Amino acid sequence: MNKSAYLIFFLFTAFVLGCNPEKQEKPNIIFVFADQWRAQDLGYMGNTIVKTPSIDRLAEESVVFKNAVSGCPVCCPYRASLLTGQYPLTNGVFYNDKPLNPEANTIAKIYKKAGYETGYIGKWHLNGHEPGEETFEARLKFIPKERRQGFDFWQVLECTHDYNNSFYYEDSPEQLKWEGYDAIAQTKSAIEYIKEKSKGEKPFLLMLSWGPPHAPYQTAPEKYRQMYSPEDIDIRPNVPEELREKAKNEIAGYYAHMTALDDCLKDLLVETENSGIKENTIFIFTSDHGDMLYSHGNVKKQQPWDESLMVPFLLRYPKKFGDGQKVIEAPVNTPDILPTLLGLSGIEIPETVEGKDYSKVISGEEKAESESVLIQCPVPFHQWNYARGGREYRGVRTEQFTYVRDLNGPWLLYDNILDPYQMNNLLGLDEYKFIESDLDEQLQDWLTKTNDQFLPGNEYMKKWNYYWDRNDSIQTQ
Repeated sequence: MNKSAYLIFFLFTAFVLGCNPEKQEKPNIIFVFADQWRAQDLGYMGNTIVKTPSIDRLAEESVVFKNAVSGCPVCCPYRASLLTGQYPLTNGVFYNDKPLNPEANTIAKIYKKAGYETGYIGKWHLNGHEPGEETFEARLKFIPKERRQGFDFWQVLECTHDYNNSFYYEDSPEQLKWEGYDAIAQTKSAIEYIKEKSKGEKPFLLMLSWGPPHAPYQTAPEKYRQMYSPEDIDIRPNVPEELREKAKNEIAGYYAHMTALDDCLKDLLVETENSGIKENTIFIFTSDHGDMLYSHGNVKKQQPWDESLMVPFLLRYPKKFGDGQKVIEAPVNTPDILPTLLGLSGIEIPETVEGKDYSKVISGEEKAESESVLIQCPVPFHQWNYARGGREYRGVRTEQFTYVRDLNGPWLLYDNILDPYQMNNLLGLDEYKFIESDLDEQLQDWLTKTNDQFLPGNEYMKKWNYYWDRNDSIQTQ
């Protein structure tokens, strides 16, 4: 072959190769979630008292979901829906401390099949416990590998809220101790994981599950507790007057946990930058549910008010969405998280997933199809059991309205824009009857779509062969 022929061959080969797009690298996933952090208590959401500068900066360069909903707002149901993309009555986890089926098709199994490394650090709360086994003893048990839902790297305890005396397991039943305040130690471990995996050839999925700011509220490190005085706390107007002082004391401690976690998040973000993976990493910050903290005179979660339902949700993916802020007003629900991540990762969504993929909504290629998301409590339990006023409900949350039915019929209707503290129940008012009718139709569509007959809680307990904890089955009405 003469020189001219070599040159032609070289130019042709270069042209052909240049026409083939480079293989798209799969993004890393760092999914960070707190326990019981309500959406209202963040600087970027308008709270001027709580100190969350790192999360606020993250919001400035993230997709901000302004109406992220925890559709069944309590620990285990959220976690099972997060991992499976399914609604609680499909995966069977609608009551705390009931196990997620080890054969479930979960986020770690799906990403592993796509070539990912997988890791989980922190609170799990999906192992469940056996009939007759004490709940809080079972939460301290070792979780064998076959019940880890596909996660390989593992530094986990089922559940504890003793944040300064916290331990975990890896691959053996030997208890290992987190040093000091566990969220800080867990974050340091996550940073080491990121350092190591960022040097490898495979993408990774890392989930970091913090226990705070869940009660007990007064156990954050001292330097953070010193930042807040009860006298400085602004109380939401829907907190009854006789509970306001108690609320101020607890919220001061709640905020101290939040600022401690904000510093942890800062360290994680610094490491993604230092490791050179920021651009091609989907970084999420969210929470499993909120906390009533005496709004409407109530405490804890499971309930259909925004303090319980609404959670922060930030998604940063610079390679795809740049470094600016993008706000999504459409409501999104817990089962939507997995398919959305899979859509952003270019991974096929399994048929087992029930949630909606919002990846094209984020990119602007599509508009959100549904006006509402489903909210529910199939079985009230523990801190909101029947004896404490709990009740079964189904409802819808839209950008503007909350509509809820209990077993007796319509229960609540709020205009969340005109009445952000949900203090005026609009049910039965003539000017809202058409809105109520439309929302009721949307709710019925959701019940049909999710095969939900809206039965009394005991029927679901029988169906799944579940036992009640302590006095949860006692009905007072």
